[in-house]
Amino acid sequence: MKYDIRLLPHDRITVSPSILAADFGAMNSDIAKVTVAGADLLHLDVMDGHFVPNLTMGPPFLKSTRRASTLLFDTHLMISHPLYYAPIFAQNGADHITFHVEAEDDPRAVIQAIRDAGCTVGMSVKPRTPAAALAPYLDELDLILVMSVEPGFGGQSFMHDQMAKVAEFRAMIHASGRPIHLEIDGGIDRETVKIAAAAGANMMVAGTSVFRAPDGMAAAVAGLHAASSLLKA
Repeated sequence: MKYDIRLLPHDRITVSPSILAADFGAMNSDIAKVTVAGADLLHLDVMDGHFVPNLTMGPPFLKSTRRASTLLFDTHLMISHPLYYAPIFAQNGADHITFHVEAEDDPRAVIQAIRDAGCTVGMSVKPRTPAAALAPYLDELDLILVMSVEPGFGGQSFMHDQMAKVAEFRAMIHASGRPIHLEIDGGIDRETVKIAAAAGANMMVAGTSVFRAPDGMAAAVAGLHAASSLLKA
């Protein structure tokens, strides 16, 4: 069974904790805790050591983790060749797959491969890539992911200068008339979520601020959800 990201609300903040910040030695336990804490979906950062300077998780990891979770798997492919790997991740538990417009494969071919594999589709842009880069594909997407850090490592500081891009994407989505989620990833915590929501992002990826929150995961997730009142329509 595939979970459908299109069914998640657009009019309130949804929280996608990044398991890159979880304890890999107690992954199932951390996933159970963040689920009880109120996470709406789970963010899986896949890095190949080529597109970004880090290696993280592969298909076998998703397959084993899938058995331990009932959350939607929001899978972010930070890899050079998503056309080859996207179907493999879909077969191993991904529900939604986001890939980068800066990757080496033809974007439309990747979109079609993800659809054919039974997943919803997102596209992401690095901080230096303009919003206009996704304009040709807007009618084919279920989600847009804005990186508010340089992709590759968790725990980085929030890049405030990316909020103009978030606002531009929100305007593009509104003009399209399509229900496209606008997700942001990088440095999201209980303060920066307010800025991101006011700019128009409705889906928040948060790693360190959730899994390592001093007052616990439930308080951290609730703090992110609380920014729903600031969400720009």
